[in-house]
Amino acid sequence: MSELFQKVASRIDGYTDLAIQFQRRLTAVPALDPSSGGDGEGEKAKVLLKILEELGVTDVTVYDTPDERVSTGVRPNIVARVPGANRSRTLWLMAHMDVVPAGDLEKWTSDPWTVRVEDGKIYGRGVEDNQQGMVSSLCLAQALKDEGITPPFDLGLLFVADEETGNTMGIDYLLSNNDIFGADDLIVVPDGGEPDGSMIEVAEKGIAWFKVTVTGRSTHGSTPDRGVNAHLAACRLIVALQELYGRFDLRDEVYDPPISTFEATKVEVGVPNVNTIPGDHVFYMDCRVMPEYDLEVVEAAVREIAARVDAEGGTSTAVEMVQRLDAAPPTAVDAPVVKALERAVKEVYKVDARPMGIGGGTVAAFIRRRGYAAAVWACMDETMHGYDEYCVLANLLGDAKVFAHLLLTE
Repeated sequence: MSELFQKVASRIDGYTDLAIQFQRRLTAVPALDPSSGGDGEGEKAKVLLKILEELGVTDVTVYDTPDERVSTGVRPNIVARVPGANRSRTLWLMAHMDVVPAGDLEKWTSDPWTVRVEDGKIYGRGVEDNQQGMVSSLCLAQALKDEGITPPFDLGLLFVADEETGNTMGIDYLLSNNDIFGADDLIVVPDGGEPDGSMIEVAEKGIAWFKVTVTGRSTHGSTPDRGVNAHLAACRLIVALQELYGRFDLRDEVYDPPISTFEATKVEVGVPNVNTIPGDHVFYMDCRVMPEYDLEVVEAAVREIAARVDAEGGTSTAVEMVQRLDAAPPTAVDAPVVKALERAVKEVYKVDARPMGIGGGTVAAFIRRRGYAAAVWACMDETMHGYDEYCVLANLLGDAKVFAHLLLTE
């Protein structure tokens, strides 16, 4: 084991209060997309820039993506480097600044925007998704500073916008307009994992989100024969769309779950009163599709099923694909970043991590599409997007040690 790694790991072990402090500062500044009623990541970026300044990180560039929907007119993306002895290679640790809305506040035990620490867990919106990865990387930078260590090669900290709503203002814009990565870089996205740290995500399914608008004819609740109940027709359509599971039934045990999934999710607000039969019903489908299937073929199947239900019930249905992410080429299971993570996880967590594929989308897909090997890894309970979201403090610090191992022993 590297002597430098031992020093840094021991230093990180003492960062409990520091990790809580970082989490507290970041959680207090909601970074919500405008489509969720927020003003973007601007204020949270200011907090991160202040923390980087406190850490003595001076090689910092902010890449702004234009967005007229937010008050500043831009969505910031932060690229920072801690210089190493070899400046031609970088370990990149990449996290996203934005979070999802808190939802029904009554379902939270405490204020989601105020950190609560209890039984070794840090509670609050965003503390796991994606601040666990963000704070663990900041703790590594702090340890290098406190130990006075110049790493063998650069440590890169990349904090992006817009991950929760499509990445067009974040990693997609950033990589489309700037050369960030090098061929020999190690790229880790700490935005997914298992509670024991045993999963290294190397592949993702394709993603298609559909907005489905079912149009019938509104009428009074007492005269249903005079209308066409769009709500009832939408329910029939949702059930019929379960046929997609049989049409696209390829299994691959590398993925979890090992199949394509097709689920109805969001429903838009309909009629406000009980005694009106709705003439319109809008719902959304979240489809996670094995790479072997073309998303256009999936879309055609959704339209075909909708047309059949329309013919049976007298409705008219519009189908719009509101998000499309074709499956990116997978990272090879023997790529340097994967093998390095296997060694680091074994050293820190004493478990054998294995490469896997997932249905969730991460920023890693955008990196892979540009020909770079990227691995998604963290040790987390995956409470993201739920009420009483939390991160395990021991995991946050353990992840920082895994990243130290990647930087100081490779």
